[in-house]
Amino acid sequence: MRRGAKIFFLATAASLALSGCQTLQRDILLTMADEAAFESLTELEETVVRLGAAGATRDELAQARRQARALEGTVADPAFEALLSAWSGRLFLLEGQSSSAQRELRRSHSLFPHNIPSQTLSFRLERNLSRRLAMIDQSLAIESSRGELLIERGLALFGLNRFAESVAAFDAAFVLLGGKPFYEEAYRARRNQAWELRGLQDAASRAADIIRQDEITWRDLIEITRAETDLLRFLTAGRDWPVETLFAQLVDRAFIPRTQDAALLEWPAAAPSSAEIVLRSGAAWFLWHLNAENRANRALLTQFSARFAAMPHARSPLPDLDIRSPFVDSILGCVQSEFMSLPDGRSFMPHAPVRGADYLAMLRRL
Repeated sequence: MRRGAKIFFLATAASLALSGCQTLQRDILLTMADEAAFESLTELEETVVRLGAAGATRDELAQARRQARALEGTVADPAFEALLSAWSGRLFLLEGQSSSAQRELRRSHSLFPHNIPSQTLSFRLERNLSRRLAMIDQSLAIESSRGELLIERGLALFGLNRFAESVAAFDAAFVLLGGKPFYEEAYRARRNQAWELRGLQDAASRAADIIRQDEITWRDLIEITRAETDLLRFLTAGRDWPVETLFAQLVDRAFIPRTQDAALLEWPAAAPSSAEIVLRSGAAWFLWHLNAENRANRALLTQFSARFAAMPHARSPLPDLDIRSPFVDSILGCVQSEFMSLPDGRSFMPHAPVRGADYLAMLRRL
């Protein structure tokens, strides 16, 4: 350890203590550690951040744990060890070991109180989102320009369905963390999801939780539809029917298809399940039948198939849709009316599952 670095560290710490600051910037904390150790710690930070945002396999977690253990005892410096303990604690949380994470948090605080990684670990350990947000805001009152804290605020606000505020927190964090692009890379998808949901009217509703899902069932689709629109009033006349009753009625009246396999040319006899994941083909069928019903124009349900039947050599405009498919009218109708888009600009991808936020966007276009 260099003597000059130690003197600089102590002088800076004393100055900050006199000014009443409760936390120290990490670049100051690490002046006592060598450059290689700093880089290794940043690499561990990136690993934990990425795994926490995207989810991790058992093998990935095991590799990250080896990465953390390789740093133990490499630098005899309390500040470095405090940061290492905090990131190790975050990793324990991902491993499902909250008691070990608590132990690492206590160690980090004892070695160097109020460092930023230990603060974010303490937030993650608080399971009540309202209390977590209060803790984050208290820290931000002292360290208002720390992007790591704003990331945590964006996540907490997202969990509380306060989507517009979540977007603002993420955007501010990404600017402040420009030197660490892995934060934006890890959380950009969550920020974009918050942007998609920012106009949700009843953010406390069951529909709000469903809309955040990467896959939705027919039950979920019905919940979103009746919570966000009046498109099912033709069926319910304003009555509050159970979802299963609505599902059965929609199947009987062919608003929900008996299969979502757009490659089948004949309709199966088996009935669908309300727990079935909704595919893009099924969403197109449902939306197009709602559109025809609410416009009182059932001719829309055969407008393309009737035209193709009169053209012996007709070819489908989409490479993944047979013109003989029962879904041809629904899919082409939804694309032409811009209720749904072509994900790659060319194909419909009928067998891809529908995200909750994507279905809400389709519903609003309708």
